[in-house]
Formats: sequence, C-alpha cells, structure tokens
Amino acid sequence: MNKKYLLSGLVVVILFQICVLGGEYLNAVYPLWTGQEIKLRIVPVDPRSPFRGNYLRLRYGISTIAKSELGQIERPRNNEIIYISLQPGHDGFYEFAAASLDIPQDRLFIRGRIQNPRWRKDVPEYTVFFGIEAWFASEEKVDALDKELRRNGVAVVVVAKNGKAALKNVYAE
Repeated sequence: MNKKYLLSGLVVVILFQICVLGGEYLNAVYPLWTGQEIKLRIVPVDPRSPFRGNYLRLRYGISTIAKSELGQIERPRNNEIIYISLQPGHDGFYEFAAASLDIPQDRLFIRGRIQNPRWRKDVPEYTVFFGIEAWFASEEKVDALDKELRRNGVAVVVVAKNGKAALKNVYAE
C-alpha cells in the first residue's frame, strides 16, 4: 500500500515539474506566436560572458527614459513594471512616445522593469530592461555582428498585446 502512494506521489511531482517547464516555455514564445513585429535601433554593449557564452548585450533608444516622463511619480521602486508606448517613426523604426506605470489602452506598448539605483537619490533618467537585451550566437558570428552593429544595428522585436517582447533577429542595416 505504501509503495502505491509513493509511486503516485512521484508521478504527480514529475507531472507538476513538466507543467511548470512547459508553462515557462510557452510564456517565452507567446510573443513570437501572437505579437506584432517591430524594428528598434540598437547599440551593442558587450560581446561575451564567461558564464553565459557568446552573446551581444544590447541597448535600445527606448531603454533610457527621463525622470520627467513619469509625471507625478517622484521615485519609482526598483524592478517596478513600466509600460513604454511606441509610435512608428518616419524611417520604419518604432520610437518612444510615452511612459506610464499603467497599461496604455490605445497604443502599441512594450513592458519593462525600471532599474532604479538605490544609492542615488536624484537621478535625471532611469534605465528600463525589457528582457530582450541579449542575442546569443557562435563566437565568430558574435565578433562579426559586434563590429557591424556598432554602425547601424537593427533589432526585430515581436511585441504581444500584453506588452511582453521577444527578440526575433538582429542584423546590420
């Protein structure tokens, strides 16, 4: 009788772990299946990490927002969710339109998290991370891309209706 309960419990635990991993995978690819594809200008920062392998660390023009863009919010919390509204620019790239701690209703937006330095009281601007700041590739490809992207880098990003973003491609224009 005890072996039957032990085996049942083991099966339940294994199924639970598979469901959690499947949910994480679906959450990661959800924007690629349902989102709108946009182009953002990028500036690569760092080509590799000894622990994560070869990758480009990317920054976007929308990754830095002025303190004044948040209106009445005096000092947002670190890791607080922020919504950056986007508008199409004249050159086909999407640009910053507005920032809000509330979900925008009438615009395309991307969801990020504010990185607020705790040791500095009065900062003129905040950095926002969207979860699309790394592009992994082979060492040869990363080195070549790093040089090309410094001139005119483009990121193809897919943004879902809830603001979650996924990085689809990176190339030099």
